[in-house]
Amino acid sequence: MSVTSLASQLQGLAPADGSYADLFSSVLPAVIDAIGEIASSLSTAHRVALAGTANTFGDDQLNVDVAAELVLRNTLAAKCPSVVTASSEEDPVEKPVHSEAAAVATRPEHCYTVAFDPLDGSSIIAPNWTVGTILGIWEGPTAVGQPAEKQIAAVLGVYGPRTTAVVAIRLPGSSKADAASSICLEIGLGQGQQASQNSEVLRSSVRLAAPPFKTRYFAPANLRAAAQDGRYMALVSNYIQQGYTLRYSGGLVPDVVHALVKGHGVYVSPVTAQSKAKLRQLFELFPIALIVECAGGLAIDPADGSRILDRVLQGTDERAGLVCGTAEDVEAVKKALLA
Repeated sequence: MSVTSLASQLQGLAPADGSYADLFSSVLPAVIDAIGEIASSLSTAHRVALAGTANTFGDDQLNVDVAAELVLRNTLAAKCPSVVTASSEEDPVEKPVHSEAAAVATRPEHCYTVAFDPLDGSSIIAPNWTVGTILGIWEGPTAVGQPAEKQIAAVLGVYGPRTTAVVAIRLPGSSKADAASSICLEIGLGQGQQASQNSEVLRSSVRLAAPPFKTRYFAPANLRAAAQDGRYMALVSNYIQQGYTLRYSGGLVPDVVHALVKGHGVYVSPVTAQSKAKLRQLFELFPIALIVECAGGLAIDPADGSRILDRVLQGTDERAGLVCGTAEDVEAVKKALLA
């Protein structure tokens, strides 16, 4: 079996006119390096404990959250001259990545901002379940106030028995209806700071399939909301009655990636007055939505059925629910919850 390296794959995907060269030659490889380094850090993090600090949103930080945050910020500073600002769920202010002198010296043709959740799944990492990194790459120095089309790439790092990543790229001018213009691939990673050099492309085209399906999968997040919303209770009951297979871990990354690997499935996380929205649009929803759409699926807000990527971000703490996966299943959820 022939093996395609990440470097050769990215080189083949880069526009021939040289635009966005840094995205393919430095930014995406650096993000993969960071994911490999985080994987190495997790493999030796024998104890998971509170770090004694809280992020800006008031959430208690774990030692592994802090370590992953540091890896990503250090990697961007060392390897990505064209990434000028970065923000994260642990530190949600868009801050300069480089010193003023370094920024003036590089003067990149295209500049980017990166927004990330360094370690999604804090509630399930102590029992050693699969967790992940969620990251979006935006064209320009800020993601706030920009149309979602400015998000040109997204990456999901998956830390399980293996370390993998799903990468989606949609450059400006490409149509969401044109599958050929959207790139989604799966990568197998080595560990350590040079993970991109030891990575191979597992699937050059990650696509959600069309029905019929032999097995139907569902992941019902925020299940306590079913006790507060009869429509959600009825939806979950219908999945059980129809013989759907439950695939829910409590982690956003592994549950979404399960659908991408199997080729179909639906993730449902509604919001009620009692069970408020927890997923942040910048650090979780936008990157997830881009990846799902680039794989041929759909991602919507269950509150009103609107497409996640139709929004303009007004602040880094905006939150919402999420329904994503195979378009047919997402539309069925929309009908069930908004009827």
